[in-house]
Amino acid sequence: MTTLTHSSDTLTRDALAVLQPGFQGTTAPDWLLRRIGEGLTSVGLFGRNITSPAQLAALTAQLRAERDDVLVAIDEEGGDVTRLEVRDGSSFPGNYALGSVDDVDLTRAVARELGGRLAACGVNLNWAPSADVNSDVNNPVIGVRSFGADPALVSRHTAAYVEGLQSAGVAACTKHFPGHGDTAVDSHHALPRIDVDFDTLHARELAPFRSAIAAGSKSVMSAHILLSALDPNRPATLSPQIVTGLLREELGFDGLIVTDGIEMQAIASTYGIERGSVLAIAAGVDAICVGGGLADEGTVLRLRDALVDAVREGELPEERLADAAARVRALADWTLRVRGASGPGAAVQEGTAPGIGSTGTGSDIGLVAARRALRVTGTIEPLQEAPYVGSFAPVANIAVGDETPWGVAAELTALLPGTETGTYGGENTAAEVLAAAGERRIVAVVRDIHRHPWMAAVLDGILAARPDTAVVEMGVNHAEPTGSPHIATYGAARVCGRAAAEALTGRGA
Repeated sequence: MTTLTHSSDTLTRDALAVLQPGFQGTTAPDWLLRRIGEGLTSVGLFGRNITSPAQLAALTAQLRAERDDVLVAIDEEGGDVTRLEVRDGSSFPGNYALGSVDDVDLTRAVARELGGRLAACGVNLNWAPSADVNSDVNNPVIGVRSFGADPALVSRHTAAYVEGLQSAGVAACTKHFPGHGDTAVDSHHALPRIDVDFDTLHARELAPFRSAIAAGSKSVMSAHILLSALDPNRPATLSPQIVTGLLREELGFDGLIVTDGIEMQAIASTYGIERGSVLAIAAGVDAICVGGGLADEGTVLRLRDALVDAVREGELPEERLADAAARVRALADWTLRVRGASGPGAAVQEGTAPGIGSTGTGSDIGLVAARRALRVTGTIEPLQEAPYVGSFAPVANIAVGDETPWGVAAELTALLPGTETGTYGGENTAAEVLAAAGERRIVAVVRDIHRHPWMAAVLDGILAARPDTAVVEMGVNHAEPTGSPHIATYGAARVCGRAAAEALTGRGA
């Protein structure tokens, strides 16, 4: 039995401090406010909690009335993964589009603008950017969330993103350490395994995290993946060798280490969330992200009590829990100081790029970036009449979700009223699409067509009958271009659809 040097109240406060829970609703429930008063230092927000910037600002003000330095976290990557604009689609293209442009100043400016919008709503911790090198083109969960497949490109854009975000006063949380790009399994559903040698991991997976640390990333998020070359027994989130040995000691990261969602099946189905949380803190993690799926008071109390019991039973050193809680509070203190500072450049801190100001594009920087990312193969004969848009929809991964609209139909309708549309899945045929289109010009919108044989087969049938079909690829642009023309948007954000619609009609900037 460990001899406790802290009071029971201090131990409980530390256990609450390391949790980053979610909740239901667009106002803070009483139980959440009560736990903030008892020591809870972080709250995670999801799409279900947000209806508008004004509502979000009111919600964060409600939280800060209980604790002025509360960390309000969100998973706002821009692009396909958006919480601020979950019902409309993002005003910013995602990482894949920015990587395809390969202008680090643009990436920095986009991240600063996004960070400014988060800060204006009272959000001060963003679980972004994704620093994963998407080396497996069939990756089911990363894909367009990555800047690309080249470690050097991903490294420079990860650093620029961190600099831009933190120059707006919002802490970055670089993810998913030590790299989720070479996986064919989604850790939301099962435990992915990467079996590459140590040298490959260092040269490929770890390079962007070194750049993020050099850029001053305030936090890093661990991945629930098994890397046999580093630890053949435990996933990264629960591995002392990876969290403490590699990230803390070898790479020299001194900021906050956060888990990916602890209720993801890679952890929940193998260890359970209570034991998983204890093992994560013991391994060197500082904060437990939970709430994407389990967003209730009971979950918070279960994890709090599991940590307290682990200390009392000698399984988790009291000093390790206290150190984790201290790191959470240190980041909360940084965000409070940044928010309280005044004058030009007040949000700039060590490791960020000073002097990032107006880009001359204002709040349209996301659309500017989406237009620059567009790649057209073939010649565009601008649409003069309202077309038929056939959208081929794969099942969305959990990180992206299926509540956010995507495609080009809405944007084409705005430019060409009368545009008709249909959504198709694996059970549909080319004949059905052709019949629905009638005499209208067809715009076929696909997403990661190289990963979906049914999608490629239907598209082949459409092109055989209607070779003038325009094809818009809104996922990873890996398959050979087909269609007349073929337009790659490098992501499915709303602004990517807008840029494609402009190109198809010859309208816009």
